[in-house]
Amino acid sequence: MSHRTLQAPKLTPGRALNLMCGTHFCWPESLECLHTRRAQSHSGYRTHKDRCGHHKSQHSCPEGQQPSAPIHMRQTREQKHKTHPSLTHVDHFSFANDDTFLQRFLISDEHWDKNGGPIFFYAGNEGDITLFAENTGFMWDIAPEFKAMVVFGEHRYYGISEPYGNRSLTVPKYSGYLTSEQALEDYVALISYLRFVIEGAQTSPVIVFGGSYGGMLAAWFRIKYPHIVQGAIAASAPVRQFTDFTPCDKFGQKVTEDFANASVSCAEVIRKSWGVINTVTANDEGLAWLSKTWKLCKPLKSKADVKTLKDYLMDVWTNLAMVDYPYPANFLAPLPAYPVKVVCSHLTDSSLDGKDLLEELFAGLTVYFNYTGESKCLDADQQADARLDDQGWDFQSCTEMVMPFCYDGVKDFFEPAPWDFQDYSANCQKTWGVIPRTYMVPLMYGGWSFKAASNIVFSNGLLDPWSTGGVLWNVSQSVVAVIIPEGAHHLDLRSANPADPPSVVEARCLEKAHITKWIQEFKQLKGAD
Repeated sequence: MSHRTLQAPKLTPGRALNLMCGTHFCWPESLECLHTRRAQSHSGYRTHKDRCGHHKSQHSCPEGQQPSAPIHMRQTREQKHKTHPSLTHVDHFSFANDDTFLQRFLISDEHWDKNGGPIFFYAGNEGDITLFAENTGFMWDIAPEFKAMVVFGEHRYYGISEPYGNRSLTVPKYSGYLTSEQALEDYVALISYLRFVIEGAQTSPVIVFGGSYGGMLAAWFRIKYPHIVQGAIAASAPVRQFTDFTPCDKFGQKVTEDFANASVSCAEVIRKSWGVINTVTANDEGLAWLSKTWKLCKPLKSKADVKTLKDYLMDVWTNLAMVDYPYPANFLAPLPAYPVKVVCSHLTDSSLDGKDLLEELFAGLTVYFNYTGESKCLDADQQADARLDDQGWDFQSCTEMVMPFCYDGVKDFFEPAPWDFQDYSANCQKTWGVIPRTYMVPLMYGGWSFKAASNIVFSNGLLDPWSTGGVLWNVSQSVVAVIIPEGAHHLDLRSANPADPPSVVEARCLEKAHITKWIQEFKQLKGAD
């Protein structure tokens, strides 16, 4: 993914931050200038019918619960929330750095019960917060039912929430504050602020939601700050995708399984393609042929270019498995329903070799990069929505988010690549000037066991390769796993859709039941006080 800098609104200097306009927030002055000035000065339950009631139809729920009402129009959602900044510390954990920055958040009180109605808070992950607001329809769908306020907090160093402007990801002096624990404290400060300044929110329970890395943050938020959030829906959260927890080869095997289930020939075409690419691009004629045949935006000139292209392909096959949704969607790219099956419909002849095989592979690849027919060429530097920030996540992967991956080309269809921590660490030092800390996350948040935690739902779709690093069993009565056999990456957090499989409908019913329970428990405790 290529990084795209988003420009903040330009306003006149001289006004205070976070002004109250009645019950609404006002933008502060010159957010963009503030960034620039600071810069210059210094990412269980298995859902069976007997667990969620005996349903009369695919989209029914147990007695007392209703299925989520779908909200399909992106424009509708954009009209329902307002965008505001919140001033927060760059460093929450020491007194050596007093710098502050503006964190963006989105808020909607359209359905909120101002007498202590719940706050649904999304823990933003590695990208522009608007992307997650557009793709987390479950929160919007159930907000009217729960009379909830909806808030999306943007993760520091992503979107426009950059502590040091364009210097934020340059050297450790500035980038070193990009950590999950600092981000969680941003969210603590934001929620505490909202509870303080919004009349009626002082007694509002907070339920935190998140998907993928955001799901990890949601779970960790509840673990570290149970006095701030009353429960967490952690969807597709690979909280065990770390050293000594999940074998490094499981992720690639799950991706391969998804494609092989669609077509054995499809998986074999992809497995053969790596060697064929290496052979065809061994000379200038082959480089030129592949550049033209695959309509590459940047012609291949060297082995480094070929490696970039193969890295792109690895990401594409992985992304397709992640977003193998049962309806057309555009989370990472505009794609048809069940895109893995559509891609595999083009990869049917594994007996092909050489240029013939690469021409067939390109036919399948076109589904990912040009399903709309609008792309003029294949850009190997852009494998997903530009609002997802691979630069920031690359830094986090080099510090605390050290997730081992390895491939053997036999049990999976990827080019063989062992996990080599020494090489990985050396690259991190060269690129970012940092040394990865392998066990930092497990030591901070747990990972060996979540038995001391409470009020967390870990949901995972079994089509999703990230499920291999997820919690797939009930830890306790209040830390539970919801398994969605036909689900891809955080499908349950997306808006209800007529094409949803029964298992995700049931998963949302279970999640709503837990949310209801957490809110009731909070109110009972408040009543006892």
